[in-house]
Amino acid sequence: MAFLQSAPEPATAVPIKLDPVSLVLHASGPVFLVVWLLIFAAILVWVIAVLKVLQLARLASLQARFEQESSHAHSPDQLFALAQRHADAPGARVVMELSRRVGTSRLLDSIAKRAIVTETQRASALMPTLSSIAAASPFIGLFGTVYGIMDAFLRIGQQKSASLPVVAPAIGEALIATAIGLFAAIPAVIAYNAINKRVDDLLAALEAASEGWVEIASLSARGMQESIPLALQRTSDRPTPVMPKG
Repeated sequence: MAFLQSAPEPATAVPIKLDPVSLVLHASGPVFLVVWLLIFAAILVWVIAVLKVLQLARLASLQARFEQESSHAHSPDQLFALAQRHADAPGARVVMELSRRVGTSRLLDSIAKRAIVTETQRASALMPTLSSIAAASPFIGLFGTVYGIMDAFLRIGQQKSASLPVVAPAIGEALIATAIGLFAAIPAVIAYNAINKRVDDLLAALEAASEGWVEIASLSARGMQESIPLALQRTSDRPTPVMPKG
C-alpha cells in the first residue's frame, strides 16, 4: 500500500492593512519618497507660520512703540535719539539711514524708500518658501498618485487579476499621496495669505510714517542752508580794506 503524502500548502503573503499608516510605510519607492517629502513640507509650513507670526507680532509691537514716541519729536536730534533707543524697530532703522545723510527732502525721501525696501525683504523672509510649498505640493502629490495608479495596472498584469487585494494597496497609497499633498498645500495657502496681509499692513504704516520722518530729518539741511546766507551777509557788511596807492 502506497503511502500518500500530501504536498505542503504554499505560504500565503501577509496582506497589507489598508489604513493610512500602513499604506505610507509599505508604499513603493517613488511614492514613498513623495509621501515623506510632502510630510516634511507639511511640517515646514507650520514651523514657518509660527516663526512668521512671532516675528511680525514683535516687529509690529516695536514699530507701534517707536511711532508713538516719535510723534512727539520736533527736531532731527530728538528723532535720531529715539531711533538709537529703539534700534530694533523697522521705523528706527529707516530713521538711522536718514541720519547718515544730509540733503533735501527729495534726497532723503529716496533714502527712506530704499531703507523701506530693505525692511520689506526682512519682513518677507521665508515667504517664498511658503508660497512654493503652496503651489508645488498638489503637483508633487499628483505625481505620487499617477505612479501609484501605474503600479496598480502593473500588478493587474502580473497577477492576471483585478481583484481588490491586488489593486487596493497601490491605489490606496496613490490616494494617500494626493491627500498629503493637499494637507501641505491648503495650510500653506491660508498661512501665506494671512501672513502676507500682516506684512502689507506693517509696511503701509511704515511708508506713511516715513513721510513725517523725512520732513523732520530735512530740517537739519534747511538750517544749514539758512545759516550760509547769513554768514555771507555778515561778511559782505564788513568794510573792504583800501590799499594805499604807491
